[in-house]
Amino acid sequence: MDQSIIVTVDIVLFTLSDSRLKIVLQRREREPYAQQLALPGGYIHTDTDRDSRAAAERVLQQKTGIVSPYLEQLYTFTGGVRDPRGWSVSIVYYALVNESHLIANEDHAFTLIEADALPDLPFDHNRIATFALKRLRDKSAYTSLPVHLLPELFTLTELQQTYEQVLGTPLDKSVFRRKLPELDFLEAVPNAIRQGKHRPAQLYRLKPNLRLAVFDKTV
Repeated sequence: MDQSIIVTVDIVLFTLSDSRLKIVLQRREREPYAQQLALPGGYIHTDTDRDSRAAAERVLQQKTGIVSPYLEQLYTFTGGVRDPRGWSVSIVYYALVNESHLIANEDHAFTLIEADALPDLPFDHNRIATFALKRLRDKSAYTSLPVHLLPELFTLTELQQTYEQVLGTPLDKSVFRRKLPELDFLEAVPNAIRQGKHRPAQLYRLKPNLRLAVFDKTV
C-alpha cells in the first residue's frame, strides 16, 4: 500500500548565553510528543517554499522570530522509525545567532539548553544535535564561523572567548592574536572604543559581505 512520506525541515540553532554554547529548544504544540522540548521544525510547504533552504528560513522565523546571519544545510536524516507517524525525511540546517536577537523575540517561547547537556529529545533530535555540534566545532577550527555568535561590534578578547566556548578548549592569547592579521576577516571600526576595567579596547566587526572566511590553518 502506498504511504505518503513525511518531509520536514529541522533547525539546530546555536547561541551563547552565560558564557556557554547553547541550543534553542521549543515545546511541541501537537502530537506526537506534545509539550516535549524539541528542535524547531516544520513541514515543507511545496506550494510556496522554493527549496529546502527557503523552508528552513521560513520555519526558523515563524518559530523563533529570527533571521539568522548564518544558516547552512547540515544533513538529511531519513527512516521508518524516527517518526511514529511513518517513514520520514528531515532536511536539517544549523544556524548561529547572537543572544540579543533571542531576547528581542521573547514573545516566541523557547528554552536554551547547553549543547553538551541536552535532555532526552523526541524523534532523533539528540542524534541531530550531536551531529550539528560536531560540524560546528570542526568547521570553527578553520573558519570565521563563531563570529556569527557575537554582536555586530566586539573586542578581540570577546572573539577569542567565543572561539574557546565553541571549541571547548582554551586558546593561547598571543598565538591567537598573531594569527588574526593572517586570517583577514575582521576590520577595526574607526573611533569605536570600549572602556574597560584596565585599558580601552578597540571594537571590530566582520568585513562587509563576508559570510564565511576559510583559513589556511586551524586557529
